[in-house]
Amino acid sequence: MVDKLSEHYAEIIKLLGEDSSRDGLVDTPQRAAKAMQFLTDGYNKTVEQVVNGAIFEADTDEMVVVQGIEFYSLCEHHMLPFIGTCNIAYIPQGKVLGLSKFARIVDVFARRLQIQEGLTKQIAEAVRDVTGAMGVGVIMEAKHMCMMMRGVQKQNSSMMTSVMLGSFRESQATRDEFLRLISK
Repeated sequence: MVDKLSEHYAEIIKLLGEDSSRDGLVDTPQRAAKAMQFLTDGYNKTVEQVVNGAIFEADTDEMVVVQGIEFYSLCEHHMLPFIGTCNIAYIPQGKVLGLSKFARIVDVFARRLQIQEGLTKQIAEAVRDVTGAMGVGVIMEAKHMCMMMRGVQKQNSSMMTSVMLGSFRESQATRDEFLRLISK
């Protein structure tokens, strides 16, 4: 796959009017291909693989919050990065998920061509499906290079998205607790 991507990057460089044989660009098609392969490696992973059985019995039904999970993704419209943080909360129902698995779930979906709205929903549904939680809430905030580097070029803009499932959707008090906990 890297070789085929490299050929395409070499052609793009040529179409832009650059000399791909000049010193600084000789290895760029190969480097760009490897970078793109890494940035989209979420296509080669599943939630089941990254969770790897790290679901544990637990006698708790109180909210668990994991906040500030850094992520980066590529927007599916311009293939430019969007970068931000993800906050996840869930109310266990006899099972808890290993802490590092939340970040791994975020990465499975973020490392695909994506829009933030879909990314937020995919993460929430994956956490719900893996844990069987009574409710899941996900809030993401990101800066989008497609808005900052081109088009309207607004440097200080960011986008927030949220998905609330189960008890987070049904109960205003549960949503409020989540929002209060992540705003500290």
